[in-house]
Amino acid sequence: MTFNFAGKRVVVAGGSRGIGRSIALGFAAAGADVSICARSAGALEATRADLAKHGHRVHAASCDLADAQGVATYVAAAISALGGIDVLVNNASGFGMGDDEAGWAAGLSVDVMAMVRASHAAVPALLASPGSSIVHISSISGFSPSTRAPAYAAVKAAMMSYTRSQAAMLARQGVRVNCIAPGSIEFPGGVWDLRKQAGEALYDRTLGSIPFGRMGTPEEIAEVALFLASTNARWVTGQVIAVDGGQMLGA
Repeated sequence: MTFNFAGKRVVVAGGSRGIGRSIALGFAAAGADVSICARSAGALEATRADLAKHGHRVHAASCDLADAQGVATYVAAAISALGGIDVLVNNASGFGMGDDEAGWAAGLSVDVMAMVRASHAAVPALLASPGSSIVHISSISGFSPSTRAPAYAAVKAAMMSYTRSQAAMLARQGVRVNCIAPGSIEFPGGVWDLRKQAGEALYDRTLGSIPFGRMGTPEEIAEVALFLASTNARWVTGQVIAVDGGQMLGA
């Protein structure tokens, strides 16, 4: 499927590495102007440079998505740089795993509240753009209870719930809202790559649970994100789509 986002303005919160980077590059390759933010200056600049190779407008800014004012400032700057927003992608995660104060604080501040705050800041611009949409990136962890990462699973479930509520709130105003729940995605320097290098048993156990015998790639998530933001999905809203290669099937 070929996508055409020429003239569209896309904001990817958490867009310098892994899934976020692939989503940003996918939109740029399809003709969109793209804004990204991240905390790591090095990865942010490297991705900005790669986005610029496509010849469209690019905006990149450092942002701590756990900071409320930082999120508002970033979205406002993105709107100014791009001249509006047609698509908002919320991709960041605090990776809060344990059932302790630190785990819950990381997940709630980044996974949940950054999504809410970025949406609130972007909605006025999205309402001014016909056919606009929001795509949240959650995780299949949100579908099931977890004894290993209870906070992570809970905040991902919250993201799914908010997707449906937000879709219902914005549908009559013409803004679609959907969510992708990736399975285990591997890329250099990512969580699963680091676990593989460390020889963790969890890596092999998780790999063995995927019927296709491999981890997913960021590009496979990006392709679904582009679909959900495109006119091909114009009648799709309030949906949570698992992209996991059958990982949840237990085959």
